[in-house]
Amino acid sequence: MVAKTLGFLDRFLFRRSLSAWTRAGERVAVAELDDLRPVRNRAWQLRRRLDQVIHVSEERLTLPRIGHSAIRKPLGTDWAYRPELFRGPVFPAAAAALPTRSEFGAEASIHHDCQRSELTFRQIRNTRAADIAPYGVRLDVFRFDGSFLSMVVDLPAAACEGLRRNHLMRLETIVETEYPLEIFARLNVKHGPNIEQVVRELPLGAAEIAVDFDLAYTELNEKRVEKAWLDLIFEGPEMNQIILRDVTLTRRPRAEL
Repeated sequence: MVAKTLGFLDRFLFRRSLSAWTRAGERVAVAELDDLRPVRNRAWQLRRRLDQVIHVSEERLTLPRIGHSAIRKPLGTDWAYRPELFRGPVFPAAAAALPTRSEFGAEASIHHDCQRSELTFRQIRNTRAADIAPYGVRLDVFRFDGSFLSMVVDLPAAACEGLRRNHLMRLETIVETEYPLEIFARLNVKHGPNIEQVVRELPLGAAEIAVDFDLAYTELNEKRVEKAWLDLIFEGPEMNQIILRDVTLTRRPRAEL
């Protein structure tokens, strides 16, 4: 449908717009600051829309093609999700000497308390035959003088819709590390002024990991659930390489007794 709309007029306007931005790119190095600011603002507006088109297009065109059916769902699942970091390319795709709260895409961020950051992040393309998610994440940690390192993934609003204390939230992930490493997963659910947290340790040495967060043991106020996010916490990550090939979350009600 998109291709059919790109007629002669569309192609003509596209070529004119491309030429205009090419000229703008050549002029910004010598432009007056007062003239530069509006050009920069228009470029940012255009970039946000281009990033959206590219992200959705790459997600649909990248092999393996990912859909809800590609997520392993336990019986009774009423919500399933793979974060955008593992579905399609994000911006920025890589960074070095990461400051804390570095954001990658709209959902993920890296947090630490290092005085001197010797951390690198890169979104990688999964190419193994066993991979379902088209993209993964690689963290390279060199000298580490902090007390914690974590990756935070904000969950969409759908994760909170209808969330009850009788729900089990399952995390499934594929992890590779250069050296053995303790990894903890913490599910956070904000309800009103309070935050419920459920922590699970990921099994050491297991490549494909599944853990359940049981909300029955929390004081969750089901009527005031506002947002939820996942923390992946890496203990003692110094001089290690951590690769997350995939992360998925599913939600299901526990069996009634």
